[in-house]
Amino acid sequence: YQLVILDVMMPGPDGFETLEQIRKENSLPILMLTSKNDSASKVRGLRAGADDYLTKPFDMEELIARVLSLIRRYTRFNQKDGQPLQFDFDGLTIHFDSRSITSVNGDFDLPPKEFDVLMFLAKNQGKILTKRQIYEEVWGEEYVYDDSNIMAIISRLRKKIEETPGNPRYIQTVKGIGYRFHKEV
Repeated sequence: YQLVILDVMMPGPDGFETLEQIRKENSLPILMLTSKNDSASKVRGLRAGADDYLTKPFDMEELIARVLSLIRRYTRFNQKDGQPLQFDFDGLTIHFDSRSITSVNGDFDLPPKEFDVLMFLAKNQGKILTKRQIYEEVWGEEYVYDDSNIMAIISRLRKKIEETPGNPRYIQTVKGIGYRFHKEV
């Protein structure tokens, strides 16, 4: 399978339970569909591992665009042997081997934590990641309210990758939750 579309309201195990089972064994892209338009359901689905969330009723063209975007992102991040080890976004290239970037602002070698934060966000493109998730993934230890460190790293990254750091295109702030790497770049 290249992608799974899950409805939250399924008979038997619901979409959230099914999502958790799929995530135990597979990393393919998952799009959640639901008639629930509350943010709690969306956040629950995204935190459980959904890559995108669409509420009913929806426009078929939007569904197709989201499906194609998820498949494109998945294939970009799962490159075959012999292909260059880098992520290419519109105006930004992340080089794995040299742990560096090329952006509209130039070429930069990134310090370890900056590179690790950027990679974690880019690998989860479009997903909202909490500060706790970022901290535990990048620092490899339990989160102990270290928002200022994360915010400082995000600020330094934006100065290097964003054309206008005050109006970020790549790393977006999701107020009250965390950050996400823009899914449309």
